[in-house]
Amino acid sequence: MTLSLHDISKTMRDIDLCMLTSKTVTGELEARPMSNNRKVDWDGDTWFFADGGSSAAQEIAANPEVNLAYSREPGLLTKPFFLSVTGHAELVNDRAEMEKHWNKDIELWFKDGLDTPGLVMIHVKADRLKYWDGMEEGELRL
Repeated sequence: MTLSLHDISKTMRDIDLCMLTSKTVTGELEARPMSNNRKVDWDGDTWFFADGGSSAAQEIAANPEVNLAYSREPGLLTKPFFLSVTGHAELVNDRAEMEKHWNKDIELWFKDGLDTPGLVMIHVKADRLKYWDGMEEGELRL
């Protein structure tokens, strides 16, 4: 069975963290955990808050190709789910855009909220999704 973008979006509501992988300036791959916040209706665009001086932000500024990796453990009534998102990222400094994506939980990392010095958003626009839903696997191109 092929999953739709809507099906994948519903599954992602149960996943809080993903791994964002980017390329370092020397061409190596580097991954770090990022919060999915579970409060979004995913449409192929992913938004993360970050420190503009972080390695993630610097790497994206130099090379926008990224990968996001998500996983959900199997449960009593759920099968395992894995998702690999390949896309392009950009750094966003637009305050109005930040306000649209902000929620109180993010203050755990950014104590001054939207006024945190150097705060940026990483916007990942998905190009390709590869998923494994239990024993099923598939791919979507966006």
